[in-house]
Amino acid sequence: MDNSPKKSLGQHWLHDLQVLEDIAGSADITPADTVLEIGSGLGTLTAVLVQQAKQVVAVEFDEQLARELPSRIRAQNLEVINQDILRLDFTKLPAGYKIVANIPYYLTSNLIRVISETANHPSIAVLLVQKEVAERAAAEPGAMSILSVTAQYFWEVSLGNVVPAKLFTPPPKVDSQVLILVKRPKLLFKAVDTKIFFQLVKAGFSQRRKTLLNSLSAGLMLDKEVIKQICETAGIDTGRRAQSLSIEDWHKLYLANLSSHIVE
Repeated sequence: MDNSPKKSLGQHWLHDLQVLEDIAGSADITPADTVLEIGSGLGTLTAVLVQQAKQVVAVEFDEQLARELPSRIRAQNLEVINQDILRLDFTKLPAGYKIVANIPYYLTSNLIRVISETANHPSIAVLLVQKEVAERAAAEPGAMSILSVTAQYFWEVSLGNVVPAKLFTPPPKVDSQVLILVKRPKLLFKAVDTKIFFQLVKAGFSQRRKTLLNSLSAGLMLDKEVIKQICETAGIDTGRRAQSLSIEDWHKLYLANLSSHIVE
């Protein structure tokens, strides 16, 4: 059987037991927990998870790896699903489930969006991702992006251990880092239409090198005078750039009657 990592799927195998145990440890797994593992691969992390959780649901996109996993990891509390994680029905998982995963770079932004938008959020998501991506998700104003605004809007974001590239087979070009997303106990803001809120954010980041005046005007297709009035009401300088704004700044813009100008 050929279990060589597939470059097209961004597969990199991690075998270091201490690192795998540290990743699982970041999720504070108890014997009552259901853990969703994404991209189980050869099952090295799966083997750690089944020892700690009540149930492990392993979602693996690679058909061969999914088929072979039950024989690799013989555990009564393991369920294997051969599916694209972005198409998974998260509502079928028990409330308060946890996510633990070693995921490829190309999946990170879409996965965070999907688990943020689902009606059944995990209580915590521990994701091993490229170090640069982890840092972007946890970035502060001055280095913000759509990813960091999205992650921090829905989650309390923190960073775990750095995992050197040399510990993977084959070694990726960059180091990885554990990204920890803890579900916020309550909404960051009350009565916000998240669809409209993120239309605004995406418009602001549509031309990152330009000022808010230009990027919002172009992204929302609104006259610059309208943008000036909205920014003035929100107390935001139109000469700033999107990456300098905090989530609270975006909320101020949202409240400044901007939603009435956005076409659904």
